[in-house]
Amino acid sequence: MKKSLLALALMGAFSVAQAQSSVTIYGTLDAGVSRRTDTDVTAVGKRDNNKLGFRGVEDLGSGLKALFQLEIRYEPDTGAIESTVRPLFQGQSRVGLQGDFGTIRLGRGLTAFQETSTAYEPWSGMPAVAGYQTDLQVAGYTSDPLSVAGNSANRFSNAVFYNTPVIGGVFQLNVTVATKDANNNPVIIGRGTAAAPQFPANSMAPVNPYSVSATATQGPFSAYAAYERNAVSTKLWSVGASFKPIPDLKLMGSYQRQDQNYSVPINPITKAWLVGANYTVGAGLIRAGFGRKTPDNALNVPTIAKTKQFSLGYDYNLSPRTYLYVDGTRRKATAAATFNFYSVGIHHNF
Repeated sequence: MKKSLLALALMGAFSVAQAQSSVTIYGTLDAGVSRRTDTDVTAVGKRDNNKLGFRGVEDLGSGLKALFQLEIRYEPDTGAIESTVRPLFQGQSRVGLQGDFGTIRLGRGLTAFQETSTAYEPWSGMPAVAGYQTDLQVAGYTSDPLSVAGNSANRFSNAVFYNTPVIGGVFQLNVTVATKDANNNPVIIGRGTAAAPQFPANSMAPVNPYSVSATATQGPFSAYAAYERNAVSTKLWSVGASFKPIPDLKLMGSYQRQDQNYSVPINPITKAWLVGANYTVGAGLIRAGFGRKTPDNALNVPTIAKTKQFSLGYDYNLSPRTYLYVDGTRRKATAAATFNFYSVGIHHNF
């Protein structure tokens, strides 16, 4: 009898522990074959980032939770960690608390602007060549210019991340603030000279980088506004909206303006816009978009050209976690920087 009671007690304690704490292992495998007409090379590549992640939640009681998330990124064709200059936990490495006050986390991750804006881009923020998130949706902007060359352009390290609760089921505010810590940047001449660059190697930032975004969602309509200043005082603001006239169709668009006046002496303003759509047809999803990026005074400076991009893609769902895809895009800037791009591949979530 005593052994039975002890066994029941242990099982009960284990059940409580399981209910109070959980760790999830998740990831993405994405690989495909692509071809660019300007290089005339067929290559194995990816449409989305490949990742292996660990996410945990612990219930601390009284509505308070502790959370963490670690995300490794890797290359599908070689199995190597994504870019040798990037950190092991390139995707993110954050720990924090969640409660009635919202969510606060510390570490490395997407900035408030970068994380918010992906919902308003037809490739959902994937770094696909056919997508817009890495260039037109950010007007060529870099969130972390004082990091090692080749590092991710859309994250803050050494940062605090805060998200309010969704207020009234409609509004949410997101804030990211980073420290001035040096992140092993190469020399940036900026408004200086080669002998006396504005930002020497491994520079300390002159300002604290920060990013703010706000979203509003009401029925089929959603909108955002965002403002960000990076470590070299480049400023970006962006607005966007989406609308679902029917459940299977999502229309979206955004406009963004980058101001590099602090570090770029000529043509410091870059503007960009894009419009796009996602349309679900049976087991498939059609992605389409068109956008343009225009440096300031482009009409008066022949060496600076407008960038135009038209993209079309299709996903076919084999299951809730696996789909096949095909993408095509035409991107035009100068005559030498114009190409068509085609890719086919498979994407799996686990």
